[in-house]
Amino acid sequence: MASSTILSRKIIKPSPPTPSSHRHYNLSFRDQTANTLYLPIAALYSKPENHTITQISNILENSLSKILFFYYPFAGQIKDNKYVDCNDTGAEYFHVKVNCQMSEILSNPYNDAIEIVFPQNMAWSDSLSKERSSLVVVQLSHFDCGGVGVSLCVSHKIADGYSAFKFLGDWISMARDDHKLNFQPSPQFDGALFLPPIDNPPPMPNVVPDPQRCVSRMYNLSSSSLSKLKDIIVSTNSQIQNPSRIEVATALIHKCGVDVSMAKSGVFRPTMLYQVMNLRPLIPLNTMGNATCLFSTIAMTKDNVTLSNYVGELQKAKQQLRHELKHMDTNELASHAIEKLKEIVKIANEDVFDIYFCTSLCTFGSHKIDFGWGSPLRVTQVKHPTKNKFMLLDDPSGEGINVLITLTEADMLLFQNNKELLEFASPVVESSLLGSTLPLNVGLSDVK
Repeated sequence: MASSTILSRKIIKPSPPTPSSHRHYNLSFRDQTANTLYLPIAALYSKPENHTITQISNILENSLSKILFFYYPFAGQIKDNKYVDCNDTGAEYFHVKVNCQMSEILSNPYNDAIEIVFPQNMAWSDSLSKERSSLVVVQLSHFDCGGVGVSLCVSHKIADGYSAFKFLGDWISMARDDHKLNFQPSPQFDGALFLPPIDNPPPMPNVVPDPQRCVSRMYNLSSSSLSKLKDIIVSTNSQIQNPSRIEVATALIHKCGVDVSMAKSGVFRPTMLYQVMNLRPLIPLNTMGNATCLFSTIAMTKDNVTLSNYVGELQKAKQQLRHELKHMDTNELASHAIEKLKEIVKIANEDVFDIYFCTSLCTFGSHKIDFGWGSPLRVTQVKHPTKNKFMLLDDPSGEGINVLITLTEADMLLFQNNKELLEFASPVVESSLLGSTLPLNVGLSDVK
């Protein structure tokens, strides 16, 4: 069983300090209603050839301090769910020795083992708890084989997935800057202008872990598999135009989830899929914070459970929401979000639907997390504390999709044997990860 030892813990503060003119940052309505969990991201690398672990740590620390100057709210403290006191509290930074080979993590059939590269009890913890003072927490991990992990946890109160990856991308650019380019990121903390805060936002309860044990597995849909799926979908429904890789991947995973439900109970239960939509570019692309809304699709009968139908419903729901959003002012956006939150709670309490949640982080650059010592072998999150969650990320090629799937343990045993799933998707484990990097007969413990 892998264990870890904390070698050092530091507080990294912005450098230079945040000016007094930027001390107060108002939260937007969506920030106010976001949960207080962290957004966890981890990147794992084979042993760097041209950097020692000390050099890597110095690069990360120095560049983190510099990037926090531009992302000054990320180094502050949230007050009364209304604003961030940008007081340079700083980010927590851990340097940890993981006492195992990286192969033990990457070859594990379940993704749960990845939690070792996050600070203890951190992956989904409450970012506003008294035990934590930082909205951003980083861990540098190094393994017995020389492999390296870099994990980032950003409070959901100040960032959605887009903002977290924008911060990560700018941090990487800062780390790689040779001082000749004088890299200057340009995040804007103006979300309250587009999504004005309200006095009494509805409470967004933190996620309560499922009573059943949940596990997660990652599956890869290659670009060729996605192309095959698109061809099948278009050939069976001529009304579907240019389905995206995200749409077809979502449809496949959702359908396989429904198959599991039917196999367990022997009957069809109505199913609902919620997806997250980024409000950018309806608001500026460099606006940080939370700027998302939800849309949903429903299948009421077994006849609706087809790939082409799912994709068609996804396209319709997105087009309808985009049309609605174009004609909304800022106050209407807040009202729309409130109603969606109430709808989710109501539907969940009625227990009529099997409910699934899907978030896509594709196109955010997850396959390009290169601080200067190479591209990652794997980028992932930890399993979500609740069941029926799908997280989509770009695979290392940038053209396929890796899907992190969290289900109950009993459901996963059925899901992983689904014939349609295995026709188009492969479990992401050691051998498939190294296919484009090393011969398949080379293990990760041999990566030096």
